[in-house]
Amino acid sequence: MNENRVYALGWLTQTLTAMTKHQRSGAINFGTRLAQLRKAAGYTQHQLAAEIGSTRRKIAYYESESEHPPASLLTDLARALNIGIDELLGVAPATVATKVGTVSPRLERRMRQIETLPPKAKQQLLGLIDTFISAEQMRQGRALP
Repeated sequence: MNENRVYALGWLTQTLTAMTKHQRSGAINFGTRLAQLRKAAGYTQHQLAAEIGSTRRKIAYYESESEHPPASLLTDLARALNIGIDELLGVAPATVATKVGTVSPRLERRMRQIETLPPKAKQQLLGLIDTFISAEQMRQGRALP
């Protein structure tokens, strides 16, 4: 009889330790959260990897397999996604929307690249951007500024 109690207790302990803390509490894991935040920020895995100086394969791994990413990666991911580390880890609710007056690191890097172009190339690129913005505003039925 005593043997059965030990077995039952062992099974329960084994089941609980097989489940992670996040699975028991119903919270999403880091990988799922990272994928959601990456998509909300408009990145592909390849683009996010390039932004933080990593590989697409590592991003895919962290999104699918990893429960706990390396601490050194957290600051780079949070900066690239324009969120805090607490939001990335799920400690605080994620606010992916860009704050007024701030520019995403991805866009900021692109703007610095544009600034280094020769004047004629810069003018052509800005004209192309203006065309895309106007077309999108017309599609949405908004007036042009």
